[in-house]
Parts: sequence; structure tokens; C-alpha cells
Amino acid sequence: MRVSVKWLSEYLDLSGIKPVDLADQITLTGIEVDDVSLPAVTLEKVVVGEVLTAEKMPDSDHLKATMVEVGEEEPVSIVCGAPNVKVGQKVIVALPGVKLPNGLKIKKSKLRGVKSNGMICSLQELGFSDSVVPKKAEEGIYILPEDAKIGHSVLPYIGLDDAYIELDITPNRADALSMRGVGYEVGAILSQKPSFPEVTVTEDKEDKVENYISVSVEDEKDAPVYKMRVIKNLKVNESPMWLQRKLMNVGIRPIDTVVDVTNYIMLEYGQPLHAFDYDALESKRIDVRRAHKNESLVTLDDQTRKLNQDNLVITNGGVPVALAGVMGGLNTHVTEDTQTVALEAALFESSVIRKTAQSLNLRSESSSRFEKGLNTATIEEALDHAAQLIADLGSGQVVSGVAKVEAIQPKDKKVTLAIDKINQALGTELVMDEVVQLMDRLGFETETSTLTLTVTVPPRRWDIAIEADIIEEVARMYGYNRLPSTLPKSESIPGELTPKQRRIRETQRFMEGAGLSQTISYALTTNEKAKAFSRHEGEPVSLDWPMSEEHQALRMSLLSGLLDNVQYNVARQRKSVSFYEIGRVFHADSNKKRPDELTHLAGAMTGSRIEANWQENEQNVDFYTAKGILEEWFILMGIEEEISYAPTSAYEAFHPGRTAEIIWKNNVVGLVGQLHPLLAEERDLKETYLFEIDVDALLDVEKDTLIHVPTPKYPGTSRDIAFVVDEAVLNDSILSVMKQNGGKALKTIKLFDLYQGQNIEDNKKSMAYNLVYQNPEATLKEEEVTKDFEMLKTALVETFHAEIR
Repeated sequence: MRVSVKWLSEYLDLSGIKPVDLADQITLTGIEVDDVSLPAVTLEKVVVGEVLTAEKMPDSDHLKATMVEVGEEEPVSIVCGAPNVKVGQKVIVALPGVKLPNGLKIKKSKLRGVKSNGMICSLQELGFSDSVVPKKAEEGIYILPEDAKIGHSVLPYIGLDDAYIELDITPNRADALSMRGVGYEVGAILSQKPSFPEVTVTEDKEDKVENYISVSVEDEKDAPVYKMRVIKNLKVNESPMWLQRKLMNVGIRPIDTVVDVTNYIMLEYGQPLHAFDYDALESKRIDVRRAHKNESLVTLDDQTRKLNQDNLVITNGGVPVALAGVMGGLNTHVTEDTQTVALEAALFESSVIRKTAQSLNLRSESSSRFEKGLNTATIEEALDHAAQLIADLGSGQVVSGVAKVEAIQPKDKKVTLAIDKINQALGTELVMDEVVQLMDRLGFETETSTLTLTVTVPPRRWDIAIEADIIEEVARMYGYNRLPSTLPKSESIPGELTPKQRRIRETQRFMEGAGLSQTISYALTTNEKAKAFSRHEGEPVSLDWPMSEEHQALRMSLLSGLLDNVQYNVARQRKSVSFYEIGRVFHADSNKKRPDELTHLAGAMTGSRIEANWQENEQNVDFYTAKGILEEWFILMGIEEEISYAPTSAYEAFHPGRTAEIIWKNNVVGLVGQLHPLLAEERDLKETYLFEIDVDALLDVEKDTLIHVPTPKYPGTSRDIAFVVDEAVLNDSILSVMKQNGGKALKTIKLFDLYQGQNIEDNKKSMAYNLVYQNPEATLKEEEVTKDFEMLKTALVETFHAEIR
């Protein structure tokens, strides 16, 4: 909210306080001030000038040599490029030495041999945004009124002799989204009572509003209050300078008298209004209802809006003519030919307006105020004020009466609380009279007894309803800076990590030690990416009101986000990338209101595992790189003996011959494998290897206590075995059979050779293992080892039809 100090001075005496000091006091009472601007400080030598001559320069198609009277001994010569400069105009002149808001410093100069001792300025050059400059001055200079005094400062004529305070209004203080609301707030700060001019309407008693319009509301919950006045015999023209100045300086473009008045009243009262061209309504009836299926409306921005049944619309009894509380329709907007205006003031259900604005991506100053709430006590007063002002500025007449639907009446709220409760909450020692004075500054009436206080809150402060709200108001007015500072009193309890949190930190340290860098991806993504790589069936959890198409569903896997990060880095010339992430994924459950949240661990690697150097050749990451990292992590978690791997080709996103399911306690808990080459090609990636594990259960497993085992006193022995088996036989299966049949003395098994080729049949492979036997309590006998070794060979032959070599 941009507050004009000069406008505020119409309600309060601000003569004894500087704008910067006022802003500081506003901040101390709880409304944050973003900025204080003082335009007059840097624009002292910008004056009113009158164009005496304007001759086209011979070598230019747009420049004119002008002589301008600026109140000095002689007129000054200024070269001007504006297309609308003419003799006799009062214009804005920046004299040499002025530094404009855009950084340009005005100096005496020559253009094509012609002296230029200043600059005839447009509003944009004085810092006004293009969006607020009146249309007639968009492409050229701004013409001042005829009564502007030559040589005097131009700032009062364009409102820049003012100071502006930018307020950052929080949703609970929407009462400060109006000049009157800010007036009450500043009045409370300065212990003044704001004075607002009385509104009186001069009506044409012989012409009744019933002859023009009737209003109805389909559901009074959607529009508890809907009122309309009619102004006839209007002439729509340009607004007076005072009105244009007020609008431009708070960021609103002047259009015409009718539109400008509705904006002005919205700023003053916080009450949005909308004006219809009565004749364009083609009806004497206004109905407020929800939109019908497949209805549409062309709004004022010339966009066709497809409506749904959650949208609230204003209709002429048949078709929509406005989106309630958001934007009017193009078919009934006021034009320069409008002679009769139907003026609307209403209270709409905030949630309906919010949903409409979000669904159509159509936010406006009006919708933001309807969403946050309105002062129900001034709805008709704002309507009356606007109607009379439109009539006065357009030489029109206000028709007698108000067409209305009024399901609620503005009421004061009473809140009762004990003085002890205020002091206990704030740590103060206030007495009843002090609290009463603070409430009086706010304009709240009070009733007191010995220990309790009853506060009557007017409708303009709809944010106050309970005891805590009154306590907050006491704290604001008393001064947060005056409240005593105390430390909380409680027993100190040392914090510690839960076992699961410790496991997660161990995992982070391990993964980073293995060469992977941690990433954090956004949980919201597209529907397509949310489902990709997930082992869980079903659709992702979608948001009803997503921020964008890229953030509309909750992820079901971490791998999509990881791959986006890998692709981003590879596209920026990083050849080798290794990332991991620990995060939540979300699975919908029809039996629950909320989705299940599961913790996953995922990794993605591409490029080199070892860079080429003088000692080693380059080695690229492969399946066994990813699998090896996981195996070491399972050892860290203490579950390596319970993990197994099973090849799979069931996942479309993975390479069918280089992917395995990770199995723990007969349940599939994850995947490790290569990204499918076609997907890698789509992302411009080389061979990329991925893994993802559901780690919730794994992190909760209790680790066995580590027990130190002394070095054996007795020597061990070893055996090597080589055999040929079918190519499909897995190393895990062979290890399992060896462990079950190798005897008690078998301690370690290590695969040291794998061969396919010459002298080996097709679809066969040769595997060679080293077996280590040891008895920690006695020296092994040869016959014991031989017996166990023979049993192992027999089991391999029977189980896998192995050919011992």
C-alpha cells in the first residue's frame, strides 16, 4: 500500500512530524514500512514553462526548436523531440543542473547547432511508470493546466511535492489497505482522532432506482451484501488534475471520470466498486450467481475466459457481464459515449473470489481486497460517495434510492478480558486506566469493572475477535520497544539425534566419502516426471491449485530430479557427475486423507570413475561401480548378509540387461542399474547408472555390536576351485550354496576369475574362486579340509550341474 502523506494530512494534523519519523513510528506498531520516498528533494529546479515558439528543425523529421518562458529574464531555447509539443502549452521544464530519476543530468548543450538550455519533460522522465501515465501523454510530454504559474515549481501540479510511505500489509491487517484505515492507524499512533468529510448525496427525488434496476443474489453466502446506484445524464470526460495526481502517485493510470472515481474510492475506503454502462446491460435486472457449465466471458483485458461452476458472476439476468470481485466484462464497460452508469458495491465471499482469481490467473487490486475482507460498515457510504462524485464530475444526476440485497448488518464485536491476563501475557504492570487510554486511541469504546475490561470493536477492525487480539493491540499501542525483555524459564534438556537421524548422517558421510555429492530436489514436479522410475503403482498426488505446470504433482521417485541435475551439469561441460539424494517420496492411499511419505536414498552417476593420469588409464562408471557403493553401504548398515540381487527387465526406464532388484528379507526394496540408452539419448547423456532404495525400514534396523576378534593362533589353508556353469547362474546363488555346504571352517570366499570364450561352450562361463579355511581353536587337518571341499564340489554339481575343471 502506497500512502500519500499529503492525502493523509486531509484527515490528521501531520505538520509537526517528518515523513521518515512517521514511518518509524508505524513500523514500531507492527506494520512494516518498505520505503519512504521524497521526490521533491532531487527535483527542485523542475518548473512550469510556457511554449512561446515551436519550429521544426530543417535537418530532422521530429525535432523542434522551441522558446520557453520559465520565469527568468529571458525565454530559454530548448530542443524538444516530443510529437505533441505546441505553442501556448504549459509544460514541465527541467533546467540545467537537475538530475532526473533515471540518472540523466541536464546540462546546457547544442543539438545540430541549436542551443538547448534545459529539457521539456514527459512524466516517464520524472520517474512515473508507463503503466500509470495517462494515455494522452504516453507518447509525448505532459500538458499542465492553463492556470499553472510560469516559473513556479511543477511538483505540486503533478503530486511530487508529496512524500510516500510504502507499507507492506500482512493479510491480518487488510484494514490498512485504504487511506481511511491508515488514517485510523496513524491517528492511534499520534493520539489524534481522524476527521473524514461527511458524505451527502443529492438525489433526483422524482426518478426512482426501481425504474432502472433490480438486483438478486442466488446464494446469499456468496454475496451477503450487494448494492447498486444509478447515475444518469452523464458526460464521461477526463478527470480533474487533483484526481489524476492521486491515482498516478499510488500507481494507477487515470482513464476517465467514472473509472477514476471507482479507483479513488477503493483507495480511500478499501471498498472495490464496479461501473457498468447501464444501456449496454440491455436489462433492468442484475443477478449474482455461480457460472454455468461452458459459459464464457470476455473481460476488460479483451481475453475470453472459460468459466466453471466455482466462479461467481454478475449477469444481466441471462449472460455474464462481470466476474464478481475480479474484473468487469468488455461488453458493459464504460466508454466516452456512456450516459447512464449502474454503480456496484458489494461484499463477496473471500474464498470464492480467491479461487476464481487463481483458476483464471487474474489478480487485481479489487480481488486482493475481497480476499482479505472489507469494512461492512462503509459499503453504502463508499457507494454514495462515488455516485455523488461521478455525478459532480460528469454533470450528471444520482437517481433516488439504492437497489440492494443485504443479508447481514454491520455489528460491533465485544471482547471481555481480565487486566491481569494482559499483564501476564506482556510482562507489564499496566493499570486499567492505561489500557482504557490505549483503546481510546484506537477508537474502541470500553466498559470496565474492578478486574475486567470489555472492549467494543467496530466493523472496520474485522481482524479482532478474541482476547489475544486485544492483547496484541495493547502491545502495539504501548510499544513493543517498551515491553520488558525476559528469558524463558524452563529446564534445560540436552538434545540428541534419534537413531534414524544418526543413520541418515552416517549415510551422508559415506556417500560423500564414496565420491557422490548431495543434491536436494523439489518435491513438486510434472505428472509425467512424478510417475517416472517409481516401483509403486497408481497415480501421483496432484495439487488442486499448482503454482505452475512444472510443480503440480508430488514425486513418487527421487530419480527424475537427480537426472535433471545430472543433465544440467553435463550440459555445462562437466563430463563426470556423481550425485545422491536422501528425501521423501509420496504415494497416494485411497484409505487415507494424506499420502504416505517414505524416505528414499537414490544415486546417479555418469562419466569417469577414475580420470586418466600418468599411472592409470581412464575408467568409466559401470554397473559394478553403483553396486559396489551399495554393498559397502549395506555393510555400514549391518545388513550385508541379508541383501541379495536379482536381475530384472521389468522396468522400462532401465537397461533390460544391466538392472537388478535389491532384495531384503524376501522383499524388493530397491533397484540398481543402467538408465535405458534411449532415455539417456533423449537427455544427451552417456552411460548413466542409477540406484534407488526405500530406506525407512533399513534405517530402523539395529546394528549388531562390533566385537573384536583376536588374531588366530593357528594357521589356515586355502583351496582354489574352477568350474563351468550356465551363463544365467548368478554369483549370489553360487555363494549361497558354498556357504551352506562348505563346512564350519570355511571363512571367506572370493571370486578371482570369470571367463567366457575359447574352449568354453556357448552360453556357458567359467568361474574360479579362492576358499579360505581356518579353525581358531586348533590346527586344521588336511583330511577335514578335503572332506568339506569335496562336499562343496558335490553340492555345486548337483545344484548347478557344474563341470569341475
